[in-house]
Amino acid sequence: MNKIYPEIKVAPPGPKGQAIIDLDKKYSSPSYIKEYPLVVESGEGPWITDVDGNRYLDFMAGIAVASTGHAHPKVVKAIQDAANKFLHICGTDFYYDSFSKICERLANLVPEMGPQKVFLSNSGTEAIEGALKLVRWHTKRQNVIAFKGAFHGRTYGAISLNSSKVAQRAHFGPLVPGIIHVPYPSEKGPGIADILEKDLFLSHVSPKEIAAIFIEPILGEGGYQLPPAQALRDLRRICDQHGIVLVFDEVQCGIGRTGRWFAAQHFNVMPDVICSAKGIASGMPLGAIIAKESIMSWTRGSHGSTYGGNPLCCAAALATLDVLEPMLPQIGEVGAYMLKGLGELQKKHAVIGDVRGVGLMIGVEFLNADGTPAAEYVGALEQLAFRKGLLLLSCGKSTVRIAPPLIIGRHEVDVGLGILDTCLTELDAQFGMKK
Repeated sequence: MNKIYPEIKVAPPGPKGQAIIDLDKKYSSPSYIKEYPLVVESGEGPWITDVDGNRYLDFMAGIAVASTGHAHPKVVKAIQDAANKFLHICGTDFYYDSFSKICERLANLVPEMGPQKVFLSNSGTEAIEGALKLVRWHTKRQNVIAFKGAFHGRTYGAISLNSSKVAQRAHFGPLVPGIIHVPYPSEKGPGIADILEKDLFLSHVSPKEIAAIFIEPILGEGGYQLPPAQALRDLRRICDQHGIVLVFDEVQCGIGRTGRWFAAQHFNVMPDVICSAKGIASGMPLGAIIAKESIMSWTRGSHGSTYGGNPLCCAAALATLDVLEPMLPQIGEVGAYMLKGLGELQKKHAVIGDVRGVGLMIGVEFLNADGTPAAEYVGALEQLAFRKGLLLLSCGKSTVRIAPPLIIGRHEVDVGLGILDTCLTELDAQFGMKK
């Protein structure tokens, strides 16, 4: 099979791309971020072609969404077959095969959690909203603990749980009450047991008034941070002791991204609820609340969704799981190969302060000589890599997230690392970075 490489024929944005950008700027909301002027025409596997004929290697997958790559033939066929039957009937009110089957599949991905039930939504933020309602309904308590650095979405309950960027919350108050933020667990900070049991529960709120603890088992937008395994074990113990529901937001780190279906399986700590989305349907809008049967105790009419579990999305999700299931070991192997290559770049470029991750969820943190976040450097890196045919996205204060389609192999890793090395060499000279 011929090996594919990035190809920049016209400096982006080319004339066709610029025309679309001009139209977009005239009519679309100014709230959209638009990282760089990528105007997509088509995609295949880990490759994206823009409207001016440039080809890019995708190391961000639409923010970890295109799990099976772009336009995977099995996923596309599943969507086409479903579209030929019917487009909508509302899974809240009626039954259809693909809805029931994807609920069954999702409820059995983590058998360690015990019997489970599933609610289907349109997105990750809707899964979070539903989970927030569920834990309050189930416990009849109102307070919820979340973590600094967390990102859970952009609807009201989700932004109330967020503590990632001020801009996501500014001028939207009053937000949902009863949310308490504590530091995200790290090796350098105090233990989560001390934060909760020796401080929060003694001076601020009784644990008997806490409905749930929401945590990303691997911090996403907050910088691709992995917590100490002991912290998650402590959370499990504390929740069990006080009747608190433990919710894992696996919207970004779930559905095979770490080489296991969910990050919880790496830590061997089982939550009561998992919120999932992003890669679950290879880009079709689908999210899920996956909860222990004993926790999903709300009654008929307590929650619903007009489009959640749309038949096309369910078909795409079933095909996505079929594609990814035999690939899970490969994802771990390619991720380890990527980590090794990034480690070699770290030896060569002093600006790389840390490389961390598991599977194909990898964070590369960039630091100035004085140890402060190299945010300006990271911004320049995103733009330069784009112009050379590599698509990257940042997160946290100065971290580049490596979250490519899960179907990439060593060739794509080598190509991406080669472009990254070239970019870093240019930027090191520009920014005066020395090894």
